[in-house]
Amino acid sequence: MDYESTPLTRQEYIAAIVHLYRGELDRATTWRLRLDATTNWAIITTAGVLSYSFGGQQHSHLGPLLGVALVSVFWMIEARRYRYADIWYARVRKIEENFYGPILRRDPVSPRREWGQLVAEDLFRPRFKVSHAYALRKRLLRNYWPIFLVLIGAWAVKLIAHPTPAQGWPEVRTRLEVGFLPWWLPVALVGCFFAAAAWLVVSGADGGHERVD
Repeated sequence: MDYESTPLTRQEYIAAIVHLYRGELDRATTWRLRLDATTNWAIITTAGVLSYSFGGQQHSHLGPLLGVALVSVFWMIEARRYRYADIWYARVRKIEENFYGPILRRDPVSPRREWGQLVAEDLFRPRFKVSHAYALRKRLLRNYWPIFLVLIGAWAVKLIAHPTPAQGWPEVRTRLEVGFLPWWLPVALVGCFFAAAAWLVVSGADGGHERVD
């Protein structure tokens, strides 16, 4: 008999769910490790930028700002990986809440009776469960805001106190000028970055649900 016309027994159903759970859990774990990898790249990059910026008197104050740009790239990569990790983790949670949970309670009634249909539809047509703005906000609040603060703080220290303390605003303004760049450009870039981050924290809160940490 072909597969479609053969009745599915209870044992076969349970075995299929167990193997599906193990596979989805492995995928979720793999993507979770990828999140840690991008955070580690950002930390290593920050350490290298700080070592270079304060390693010589002739090094420009633009080093930490370049570090902000590089860390922002890792931040965006991690947000994308977060959205993928959430796909697998959402499936894992559906199976845990509606299959293993009732078994452990010895009450084989799923909280959501249609959970199997939801998982099946997600297998046929996978889709992101959270928006890109939500993922960026989540990773910023989770890991990246202290990294950015360290880099911006290093930029300020480089302007004000390294290699020697500045004697007032005129000297700070002179240090802000690098080559043909006007003094106000680095300040404007830092201000725009903080404004964009604040806007993201406020506006990105409603774009998803709490899943992966």
